[in-house]
This record gives sequence, structure tokens and C-alpha cells, in this order.
Amino acid sequence: MIADLSFSQCNALSAEDIVREVKHLPSAPKVLPRLKQLLSDGNSAMQEIVTLVRLDPGIAARVLQTANSAYFRGGTRCTTVDEAVNRVGYDQIYELVSYAVASQVLIRPLDIYGIDADELWKMSVGCAFAAEILAERTGQDRNVAYTIGLLHCVGMVALDEWATRGGRKLFFRTVGFPREANEAERVTLGFTQAEAGAALLKHWDFPQTMADPVRWQYAPRASAGHSRMACLLYAAKWIRSAICAPTIEARPPFPEPVQMLPLGLGPTALIEMAEETANRLAAVSSLLDVSVDGANINRQQFPAQSWRG
Repeated sequence: MIADLSFSQCNALSAEDIVREVKHLPSAPKVLPRLKQLLSDGNSAMQEIVTLVRLDPGIAARVLQTANSAYFRGGTRCTTVDEAVNRVGYDQIYELVSYAVASQVLIRPLDIYGIDADELWKMSVGCAFAAEILAERTGQDRNVAYTIGLLHCVGMVALDEWATRGGRKLFFRTVGFPREANEAERVTLGFTQAEAGAALLKHWDFPQTMADPVRWQYAPRASAGHSRMACLLYAAKWIRSAICAPTIEARPPFPEPVQMLPLGLGPTALIEMAEETANRLAAVSSLLDVSVDGANINRQQFPAQSWRG
């Protein structure tokens, strides 16, 4: 519902208008396309990656924090980004930087959806792991898949920021996978969080290969050039929803078979991947809730971010 805007006024807006009005979201995700380019180029030097990580203080601090966690720490504490990146290595630096991005953008409550900060983090990182596993199974780019999984609901973050900053009394009730709150969004705004998310990714200079699957996450076969990756995201969202469900009985229905055709996967494979995703999510949740110099710092507390200031 909307208290201060008429239906016609809301529908005069576009997803791009929302993105232009949102001034307070961190631009940390802009580092991910460039990092992927560096990691894909065999001629890239580790120093180039270090320089990129240093550009954002929040990312640099999170990389240092996690490199000093019990998981990575080898008895000695690293105090510079150079040491941290070298300790983590090429194979895991992309995911580690992605966690840092998530800590700045995706750890916050979404009041207009009734989602708390921890739930949003689990949805985002759980979907990222699911997308990565699906990519490994289906021969698609795992870093692209991981990124679109991580940022698939960033449109919800943009809409919540826009509504809260503007004092707009909105509430979108989700009906669960696969439609979620998109019908309520479209009735009220004329577009969905998926469209807002794709517009935000373009604003952050993400390529079409990443923005388009986010745009078509509710109707993946409708994507003109990236339907296979959009179908992968659709399946990842089912896995995310399944592992976040309180009980097995509360799991959503399996994805529509027509949406799974480009992937060649059935229910048995999805259940297996859901178990693997749940294990990865539990492991990284433990990894990111670390103790540094005797102080407990968890993913909700670091880096400090004032969203309502």
C-alpha cells in the first residue's frame, strides 16, 4: 500500500527513476566486474588485485578481517591488504571480496518487505552459493553465476532505501517462490524489484550478461540473450528458498519443468545441490562470525553502516 503517493503518480515512475533517486547505497559492487576481468586475465599481477581492493576502505577492512580469521590465519597476523590477498590467493579472493560487498550492501533490514538483516544476508549468499554450484554442474561461468545470485535481490534494497528515505509507507507481501512480491510491486509501482535491480547493476557498470538474468529472474525464458543464466538464477532461487524454509514441508514447489529445460536438471539434482548449498552457507556463516583481538565481530556489525541516518 502507499500512503502519500497516488496510484497514477507511482506508475509514472520507472525503475531507472528509482535508481537515480537512491543516493545513499554504497557503490562497492562496482569492484566485482573489474575484479572478474583481472582474475580472468592470466597476465594480471597480484598487485593489480591489491590496488583494486584498496579502493574501497570497507572492502579492504573486511578482506583483512577475514584473512585473519581462524580459517585463514596461519599463526601470524597480517596487517596489510597485500598480505591478506596473498594469504587468501587467487582461488578464493573473488568470493572473499564478494562477502565484503555483501556486508556493505546486503546486511540491512528491508522494512517494506518485512525482512530482517540476517534473513537478507542468508537469501543473498545462499542464492550465490546455489548459483555457483549450478554453474559448475551445467558448464556456465561460475563467477558470473555467483555474482547474479549474490545481487539478485538488490532491487529490493534500492526500493526499500527509496521508500524509507522518502517517508513513503509501502509494504510488499511475498507469496514465496517463484512469484515472491512481484505482483504487489507491479500493481503499486508499475515494475518489479527485478527491474530495479537490473537498472542498479547497469548504474554500477555491470555488463549485460549479469544485469539481464537479474531483470528476467521471474520469467527466465523471456530473456532474449541470456535465458540459460536467467534459468540458472531461477533454479538457484528455488534452492535458496528451500534451504531457508523452516521445515522440509515448508519448501516451495519445484521449479516449473519448462524453466529447467535449458539446464537439463530435475528435482533429484536440485535436492542434492540444496544440501551442498546449505553446508557451504553454514560454513561461511561461521567463518564470517569471527573474533578479532578478543572482540567478537559478526557479519551484522562490520563494517558499521548507518542506513537510517
